Amino acid sequence: MKKVFIIFCISTVCFSCAKDRMQRSASGVFHATEIIVSAMATGQVEQLNIVEGQQLAKGEQVGFIDTIQLFLQKRQLQTGIRFINTSKPDIAQQIAVIEEQINKATTERMRVQNLLKDGAATEKQLDDVEAQLKVLQRTLAAQKNQINAGISSLTGESSVREIQIAQVDDLLRKSYIVSPIDGTVLDKYVEQSEVVAPGVPVFKIADTKNMFLLAYIIGTQLDKIKIGDTVTVFANSADEATQRKYKGHIAWIADKAEFTPKTIQTQNERQNLVYAVKIAVENTDGLLKIGMYGDVDFKK
Repeated sequence: MKKVFIIFCISTVCFSCAKDRMQRSASGVFHATEIIVSAMATGQVEQLNIVEGQQLAKGEQVGFIDTIQLFLQKRQLQTGIRFINTSKPDIAQQIAVIEEQINKATTERMRVQNLLKDGAATEKQLDDVEAQLKVLQRTLAAQKNQINAGISSLTGESSVREIQIAQVDDLLRKSYIVSPIDGTVLDKYVEQSEVVAPGVPVFKIADTKNMFLLAYIIGTQLDKIKIGDTVTVFANSADEATQRKYKGHIAWIADKAEFTPKTIQTQNERQNLVYAVKIAVENTDGLLKIGMYGDVDFKK
């Protein structure tokens, strides 16, 4: 009798749990946002420190691709810029001689003007001095233009090399393999010392802290929910007899109906039209896993 009573109690509990779960508004499977991280540079993978199941932080560096050639290219460009900068002429030094000649010619003109006032010089002498001064001034202007043009050309050449260095720096940054999000490594596709090219998958990572439950509802439920609604999400516990409870919100509702997923067993139910719904759930305790089944209650 004691054994019968125990079996009866267990059956009652299981039936109650099953009945409670049958009263849920919908059921579905937990998913997570998955990202395949691909190589962005060509070369040999010099380092890749990840294992499946490892937790990574956003921006965390987990490896890098060979960057020796890029480093040498950058050094070459930097050397070229230094050479260009030392090749730029000193304007003051270049025009110092002709400015001295202009100063002497200006002083000579003043002297001749004074002599002309005293009748000790002629108009021709003054005209010659002024003509010589004008020639020197035009020569100075032409020399300045020539020097400035040379400096502008060298400056432009230096700017081109600086842009090339920026391009190399961008390639160097892309040679580092980093995690794009906070998440868990699901798959590793490349091993250290393998050669990769841009677009080659390196590893897959998923945001397991922010999961979502993909469930399906029938048409009669559609007018009772809307995006942003807060709902209650349930996930099976290890003993399968109880369910853990989470707060969620409706993040997406399909705008088109589709046939019931083939996981529904009966043919009649598979012929019903349903709408897909995504419920965002924060994996607060870390127990939610991709592929687990869960239920949702839309009741407020």
